Amino acid sequence: QVQLVESGGGLVQPGGSLRLSCAASGYIFSDSAMAWYRQAPGKQREWVGTITGGGIAYHTDSVKGRFSISRDTAKNMVHLQMNSLKPEDTAVYYCKDNIHNYWGQGTQVTVSS
Repeated sequence: QVQLVESGGGLVQPGGSLRLSCAASGYIFSDSAMAWYRQAPGKQREWVGTITGGGIAYHTDSVKGRFSISRDTAKNMVHLQMNSLKPEDTAVYYCKDNIHNYWGQGTQVTVSS
């Protein structure tokens, strides 16, 4: 069974950091571009960033310099390092396999004092 499972979310104070992980099971995503999206309450899901199969990462402007996507092909995992978190980063974060169109179930990130 193919699955993408996110982990690492939680409650963090403004200015803090979190590292999200996305683990794939049931298949190997080594050639897939993998993406992170987020959806805040009452808002549409938005793209956060993508990492290509070759390891080149792109990020939306609002997180550039604060967030960083990486991949560990050997472990079939993708990570989203989030630094200098702001309250507006509060959302459910999802990973996606862009080639196969697989989505994870999401992990909640709450930035609040």
